[in-house]
Amino acid sequence: MNFREMTKEQLSEESFIDLAYGILDSKKQPLTFPELMKEIQTIKGCTDAEVKERLQQFYTDLNIEGRFIVLGENRWGLREWYAIEQIEEETAPTVKVRKKKAKAVIDDEDELELEEEELDFDENFDEFVEDPTEEDEEEEEFEDVAIDDIDEDLDEDLLEEEDEFEIDEEDDELEEEEEE
Repeated sequence: MNFREMTKEQLSEESFIDLAYGILDSKKQPLTFPELMKEIQTIKGCTDAEVKERLQQFYTDLNIEGRFIVLGENRWGLREWYAIEQIEEETAPTVKVRKKKAKAVIDDEDELELEEEELDFDENFDEFVEDPTEEDEEEEEFEDVAIDDIDEDLDEDLLEEEDEFEIDEEDDELEEEEEE
């Protein structure tokens, strides 16, 4: 698409996304988003208000459209310019290299400490394991004694309660006389 040969009427009808493709295709180099917007505004002859009104939709279209690729730092180019390997290199974030000598010594010490802690854990593990036969013996003895004691206590309590709630015949006669 050669937008330079289009009439004003054709340019006014052309979408922002198609104009962006034409601009990037003719320049053959990536542009930042503001540079791309300024070029489109110049070509279409739009006011700042018109551009601002369409800005969000254009940015969304630019992200969704498969022909465009963001190269980082808000620079946009055409996907067809780049092989897949080159795209990964250009869009991958850069990592700062740090000094490793001093850190390597510290890491070695940390590893030794971790290994010692692991050994201590393995050695002390047997302390926390209980013999299941010991538990069974203790529980059986406890249960036998407790059940016998509880049975006797319950029997005594029940007998006392029965005594408290017995109705004497004399009490009944007194109540009847009071009612009359």
